[in-house]
Amino acid sequence: MTQWFKRDGAGSGLPLRGADLRSRNLVGAELKYADLSNANLAGVDLSGAQLERADLRGANLRGANLQNADLSLAILANADLRNANLREARLIATVVQEADLRQADLTEAWIAESNFTRANLIGAKLSNAALHSCDFFETALDDADLRGADFFESHLVSTSLQNADLTGAKIFGISAWKLKLDGAIQKDLVISSPFDQTTTTADDIEMGQFLYLLLDNQKIRRIIDTITTKVVLILGRFTPERKAILDSIREALRSANYLPVLFDFNGPENRDLTETVSTLAHMARFIIADLTDAKSLPQELMRIVPDLPSVPVQPILLSTEGEWAMFETFTRYPWVLPIVRYDGQDGVIGALKDKIIDLAERKALEQIKR
Repeated sequence: MTQWFKRDGAGSGLPLRGADLRSRNLVGAELKYADLSNANLAGVDLSGAQLERADLRGANLRGANLQNADLSLAILANADLRNANLREARLIATVVQEADLRQADLTEAWIAESNFTRANLIGAKLSNAALHSCDFFETALDDADLRGADFFESHLVSTSLQNADLTGAKIFGISAWKLKLDGAIQKDLVISSPFDQTTTTADDIEMGQFLYLLLDNQKIRRIIDTITTKVVLILGRFTPERKAILDSIREALRSANYLPVLFDFNGPENRDLTETVSTLAHMARFIIADLTDAKSLPQELMRIVPDLPSVPVQPILLSTEGEWAMFETFTRYPWVLPIVRYDGQDGVIGALKDKIIDLAERKALEQIKR
């Protein structure tokens, strides 16, 4: 082993910060704790090097050979690792934030609890790599080879995987939100636990999370129970004045340990808005419907009320306004509660517990017993 840099216990080592080390033989070098920030290591053979806890931030490692190197607890933030060879390298709790790893080869690398936030791995090779409990927030993995990669319990939030090949990737325990998946190959994704006796696969990384919950009856039952006892659907008009009232109701419901859903977003592409509202209503404990200046609300309630006797509807109305003429149609349904009139934002929040939540909860229990 080359003893180019060796730290003696807690002592300090050679100052290599910003050094040009391209002519050095660093195969198997012991570089633990080394300060190699901004050093030029382009094309250097570091295969088998011990780089644990090394500071490599901003270092030029373009085309370097780091095969079998140990980079555990090292800092690679903003480092240039384009076309670097990291095959079978070890990166445990490594900081790779905003590093450039375009076209890098991390085939069969062992990576765990590492931070790849905003790193660039476009075109990188990660087939059969272990990527356990890593953070890929806003990471670019476009065109990456991820065949057989194991994302066990990793976070993929706002991650770009466009045109990536995920065939056979293991996605058990991942947290996947707002992924960019245009052109990605999603085939035979393993959603079952590595400890399961059987292997279950899916062909959609985001749907895979939901499918696993469906397969685990105990978990899905708990989720359904949580949803149907906590979700409150809030309907109304979304002009600035009216939205302020609805937002205040939402915040008050959160404080009361509910999961309020304020329908002020576009529905899914394969459902119209009324269908989407109906779907949400089926998951709700109860519904709060602000009749003030209603536009689409009559149609939404007509779709919901007749077929959902287990979901109470609590109408509310600004005290200076009147309900629409045909609203009396809904009063024939016992699960539609009497209108609660309110005076402005403070008034509706003041009435929320005693006149809205308590009555709606009582009615929900009555309807369930029926």
